[in-house]
Amino acid sequence: MRSFTITTRRKRRIMTTYIVLLTGNESAWAEMSEHQQAEVFERHEKFAALLEARGHQITGGQELTPSAETKTLTKSDDGKFSITDGPYAESVEQLGAFYTVESDDIDDLLEICQVLAEPDGAIEVRAAVDHGEEAAG
Repeated sequence: MRSFTITTRRKRRIMTTYIVLLTGNESAWAEMSEHQQAEVFERHEKFAALLEARGHQITGGQELTPSAETKTLTKSDDGKFSITDGPYAESVEQLGAFYTVESDDIDDLLEICQVLAEPDGAIEVRAAVDHGEEAAG
């Protein structure tokens, strides 16, 4: 797990890097009106504002292109590589976006992530692994 220390006048906090993965039904997004899509973007703005107000920090993130534009690389048992169009897993739910967030409170981060929840998708939050700490230790 990647972590670092932030020292402030108030207290010393150990921050962990989390990846927030946003999955959903791509066709549902495509079928939304502009007004409905604008409401989704407003929730992302609220998400960012809540994170900042409660001491978390967004350090990265991006909306991803549709899964139909994906290229997938696989390696067979005999060592040969294959590149195919489309996602590795055929599924209605696809990864559509992600955030990287520095946080010292996973429970609060999960509470804030509820702002982004959609009925046709899921939000997965994982701690990032920092192999630099393992190599140094």
